[in-house]
Amino acid sequence: MGPDSSSPRTPQKRNRAITARRQHLKSVMLQIAATELEKEESRRESEKQNYLSEHCPPLHLPGSMSEVQELCKQLHAKIDAAEEEKYDMEVRVQKSTKELEDMNQKLFDLRGKFKRPPLRRVRMSADAMLKALLGSKHKVCMDLRANLKQVKKEDTEKERDLRDVGDWRKNIEEKSGMEGRKKMFETES
Repeated sequence: MGPDSSSPRTPQKRNRAITARRQHLKSVMLQIAATELEKEESRRESEKQNYLSEHCPPLHLPGSMSEVQELCKQLHAKIDAAEEEKYDMEVRVQKSTKELEDMNQKLFDLRGKFKRPPLRRVRMSADAMLKALLGSKHKVCMDLRANLKQVKKEDTEKERDLRDVGDWRKNIEEKSGMEGRKKMFETES
């Protein structure tokens, strides 16, 4: 059997080769990362040594007791100076953060960007609204449907009058002349 034959083992061999290659690449990448981490650690250590050699001179311990006491006094004075500087820095930071908060508050006030609660639709009758506004002592009834019915009755009366009048041309012809006026008087009385 040649490599071109389609046996069921061929795809399995490819999968094994692919996974082996992935494993190999993964191990190579891990090795490179480990060497980079070691280089970074050694670089940091050298930077630390350089900084300490620049800012911290080597300590010379004196032999006599009075010299040791003098050295302690100098160290305490340096510690006190550092503590004062630290305190001053903290006060400045607190003051600046307070100013920032005040400025942010003023900014929000000027922009009007307060968080507004979402308003909900409330269905209330007119009576309930008046009761809420005026209180329970005042009894005002505002039945809108009753008012609408009254308006509707008035409209129907007007419509009835218009229907009774009918066509205006006929009315004019009937009222013209003496006979028309006679009819008007008869209908009124």
